[in-house]
Amino acid sequence: MPHGRDIFKGDAAELGRLHQSRWQWLEEAVGPAVALPTEYPDGYHVPLHRHSRSQLLHALVGVVLVTTKHGRWMVPPDHAMWIPAGTEHSVEMLGDVSMRSVYVMPDAIAGLPEGLRVVGITELMHSLIVESEKLPQGGELEGRGGLIMGLMLHEIPNLPERPLGLPFPSDPKLAALCRRFVAAPSPHATIDEWADAAGMSRRTFTRAFHRQTGLSLSTWRQQACLFAALPRLADGEPITRVALDLGYDSVPAFITMFKRMLGSSPRGYMRGAREAGEGPRRLSGPARTEIAAV
Repeated sequence: MPHGRDIFKGDAAELGRLHQSRWQWLEEAVGPAVALPTEYPDGYHVPLHRHSRSQLLHALVGVVLVTTKHGRWMVPPDHAMWIPAGTEHSVEMLGDVSMRSVYVMPDAIAGLPEGLRVVGITELMHSLIVESEKLPQGGELEGRGGLIMGLMLHEIPNLPERPLGLPFPSDPKLAALCRRFVAAPSPHATIDEWADAAGMSRRTFTRAFHRQTGLSLSTWRQQACLFAALPRLADGEPITRVALDLGYDSVPAFITMFKRMLGSSPRGYMRGAREAGEGPRRLSGPARTEIAAV
């Protein structure tokens, strides 16, 4: 069985070959769940791919950006993303990343999430994931190993969902406005200005935006600002600099938004993420490399 800590050594071509071998092994594995650790250097980009199993992609250390045709999702430390089986997705590492993934058969248990979502990792789930990766992988487990895997599977539906998704509208004009905002977030543009830029009335714009994203423009922009802020905060940038760069008039206004979205101040949130666990040594590597699958 390929093992995450052994696989990521050598040049980019070797990484791709070894990772492809691991992906093939995963497709042939039996058992309701497989837990695998992986270590990535900053800038690794995994092109669009899909799995026959659902994936719980847990960022133990570092920030991960997952992209699908439905939008983008940020996965900061102490969080995970649930990716249903068959969903095409790409993955980008924003900083060195220590990742723990649990690959789950779609019919492993009843009640597994049906859609894409980012969830918080509880202390119990964190411990179960860490223990599960030590178990023999790829086969049916009994005794203690079976109990660990079984409890981990039943914890997945109970993980708290976090507002870290950023769905994009299907309308090309609206999507272009959203991409422009993501490139240079600012909370000051009004709904009327967005509507004018899209060539729509205010009413048509607000209805179309909500219908296509499931979010109001205000909520969507707040989540986009979180997208921009989290990697910078994880890198240790001062809160004041991040807040002002994102266009907030004051640090308290930024902190208020952050607390409303994630339930904690930026400093408290990042401190809790760092205390979630110390991952194994992270690997160095090229600024950006594409590999086969994750």
